[in-house]
This record gives sequence, C-alpha cells and structure tokens, in this order.
Amino acid sequence: MTEVYDNDVFFAEYSAMDRSMKGLDGAPEWPQYQALLPKLHGLNVLDLGCGMGWFSRWAIDQGAKSSRGLDNSHNMLARAKEMTNDADISYEHVNLDQISFAEDMKNKYGLVHSCLVLHYLVNLDNLVKQVHNVLVPGGTFSFCIEHPIYTSTYHQDCIVDDKTGNTYWSLSYYPDEGTRKIHWLNGDVEKQHRTTAT
Repeated sequence: MTEVYDNDVFFAEYSAMDRSMKGLDGAPEWPQYQALLPKLHGLNVLDLGCGMGWFSRWAIDQGAKSSRGLDNSHNMLARAKEMTNDADISYEHVNLDQISFAEDMKNKYGLVHSCLVLHYLVNLDNLVKQVHNVLVPGGTFSFCIEHPIYTSTYHQDCIVDDKTGNTYWSLSYYPDEGTRKIHWLNGDVEKQHRTTAT
C-alpha cells in the first residue's frame, strides 16, 4: 500500500481537502454509500483503511457495539486518535496488503467497511478472503473504490472537446490491469487498476 500519506507535505495538502476537514459530510459519495449500509446497532464494525477515523466514529454514533480502524499510515492514525474519545473505538497500524487475521477474529464483524482504499492494494484476493473469514454469517462487506474508468489511465486527466465543451475519459488502457503511478496533490501515488469484471 502507498506510504505517501506519511509524507508530511503530502499529508498537509490531503488534510486541507473537504473530506479531511468535514469528514463524511465532505465526501461526495457519502449519501449514496450510506444508503447501502445495514443498521449498525449492536454490530462490531471493522474499518479497513480508516484514515482519520471519520467512519469509525460515525459507526459508534449509529449504535455499533465496537469499531476497529486499520490503516497503513502513521499520520492518518495519529489524526484519528487525536479526534477520537471513545473506548469502543480502537485503531491499529496494519498493511492491508499483508493482512492476516488471527483465528479468534473469525465471525466477529457484522460490517466490514472500506472507502477508497482497495484500489491501492496489490494483494486484493488475500484481503477479500480475510474479510470473508472475519464476517459473521450474513454480515456485510461494504466498500467503494475509484471507478475503473478513472484508474485505467496513466494520466488521470479528463479530455475536453474543444468544439462541444463535453468532458470525457479516455478508455485506451482499460483492459490492461496493473499498477498506475499518478501524480496527485503534491506526490506520486501508486494505484492498482482492475476492470469492473475483476
């Protein structure tokens, strides 16, 4: 997973974004995503790539029994801990590409959530297997990712038609799955492009 979030200059710029300052209310995908979530009352929640802990705290506010946030960034976890004052929330530094849950975690979580993280992972198959193991029977794995049309290009810039003013995305590299290194904010970020079918 990317370590760019532990670059202090990059993290400062990321921290100035709406989603960092306003939390879930600053995330444009939140209203639609929230509508897909189950009722959280009494559930143990696992937040993969918890960032600053916005979802972990929201889950407790919705009645979750506990919320455990995992992230690969020390900066993100430090901010999450600063903003959290609840004994039912815990945070842990974990590389999600190498995650392996202990046997006592089996069938523990009613909801496993991950927002805008899975497209960073090289070893997605392992993570999905691990999530399956920790979900209670009938539990929910809820996630959102950058759209594969967006991750497919090597330069994440839209194209504007000079005549019509219409904006569109190039699909030239869509079928070619793999690593994309893009410049975002003030750093280089590696993401994994996978087609919708994958």
